[in-house]
Amino acid sequence: MKIVVTGAAGFIGSHTCERLADMGHEVIGLDNFSPYYDINLKQLNAKALDKKGITVKNVDLRNDNLALYIKKDVDFIFHFAAQPGISANSTFEDYFSNNFVGTQRMLDAIETLKNKPYFVNIATSSVYGLEATFPETEAPKPASWYGVTKLAAEQLVLAYVRRGLLQGTSLRLYSVYGPRERPDKLYTRLIDCGINNKPFPLFDGSSVHLRSFTYVKDIVDGVVSILGNRNIANGEIFNLGTETEETTAQGMQTVETILQKKIAIENKPARPGDQSRTKANIDKARALLGYDPTTTLESGLRQQVAWFKDAFPKSCE
Repeated sequence: MKIVVTGAAGFIGSHTCERLADMGHEVIGLDNFSPYYDINLKQLNAKALDKKGITVKNVDLRNDNLALYIKKDVDFIFHFAAQPGISANSTFEDYFSNNFVGTQRMLDAIETLKNKPYFVNIATSSVYGLEATFPETEAPKPASWYGVTKLAAEQLVLAYVRRGLLQGTSLRLYSVYGPRERPDKLYTRLIDCGINNKPFPLFDGSSVHLRSFTYVKDIVDGVVSILGNRNIANGEIFNLGTETEETTAQGMQTVETILQKKIAIENKPARPGDQSRTKANIDKARALLGYDPTTTLESGLRQQVAWFKDAFPKSCE
């Protein structure tokens, strides 16, 4: 099949591109190489994809001509592109334009096609609000601009499905980590601080936050499972993540154990809208998609540490 992946040079998007290529599919990667974090890191991901025969095209979903890439012969779209996370440096307009307007323009491009691709929207547990422990039937209560705009995008996609304009599903991901994780996220930053003897910025109260830390391979397993379950998944929402809960402090201790060193802490004010607890309820995904994440936190973090040392050898000398 021919498959378009947006956000292809990003963390989870790049892993998904590789998996799809390994499965024998033709993958077209789109990414706007946003400077939200170091573009060089995205370019490293794009080089890794190029070795798999996947070219990542520099495309901004908000402004560029999407008809050049979303064509009648495309079978699936996996939509990862977004303004991610909770950041004081990101404005509401950043979240709205990237997460909602970009999605709307893709749907507009699809609507013109006679043969419409199946649309897999990548959402987030942040739509549930300050606690994300619920089944997909629970009413969302997002508490951040990120969560609000991702929920709006999800419902926009599902509105097209309800009207019979296309087939699609939405996947709510939980606390993903692993190789290529963004530098602003917990574990890449922890590993960097530990290896390079820098203080780790710890937000007040976050050490006791509970998370379903989910290894990226286990997330990609769930994402690509839609390929074989398109009719079952049509119009549905699925949580993807591990059912195991661990605190941020436990995660920090695991990294320290792997690195065999103590990481210094620099206390920071709490972030508004940060979730206090996430625990993936995956009963639906397990029953309908056969989803079963198995990677332990220590096993996944050992692979992430190995990736960091390989990707940034000069910083590890």
